[in-house]
Amino acid sequence: MSWFGTELGPKHIELLRELVPNDALVALIVNPNNVEGASYEQLAREAAAHAAGMRLLMLQASTASEIDGAFETIARRKASAVIVSSDPFYTSRASQFVVLAARYAVPVVHSNREFVAVGGLISYGNNTPDNYRRAGVYVGRILNGAKPADLPVDRATKFELVINLQTARSLKIDIPAKLLAIADEVIE
Repeated sequence: MSWFGTELGPKHIELLRELVPNDALVALIVNPNNVEGASYEQLAREAAAHAAGMRLLMLQASTASEIDGAFETIARRKASAVIVSSDPFYTSRASQFVVLAARYAVPVVHSNREFVAVGGLISYGNNTPDNYRRAGVYVGRILNGAKPADLPVDRATKFELVINLQTARSLKIDIPAKLLAIADEVIE
């Protein structure tokens, strides 16, 4: 099963273009222990190159203390925004990311709604319940005798944009009406 985690980099850049001014320095945090991290970095670089004036600050973090250090670098380098790549370890540290984003008053784009549910600003990514449902269908097919090697790769088809307006207000960010109009969920 593929969740399109890596391929979301350009979409995250596109969302930030709506939130930060031109010539913005945007930090990208990736986990060097995640094999998809390098691919995510490359796609984000290409997307930023096509977005006029956006510069990327690449940061790696694979521990809680490295996440803290990444945000200290973000503050020191005066990055306008942050993208957190898709990573299960990062999801387990969602509260830490939200606390640091608030401490340093920086908008962060995440890859799944779990971050926004605990106070993150915005996420665009796979619909996790739908992914688990699809995985269950595959398990059912295998339990009914299908050979895993004969099953096609299943790719995510449902994506969701989630915005937390309370966080936007605390960061003094006006979310554009067009983003609010296309959001799958707006947390008040």
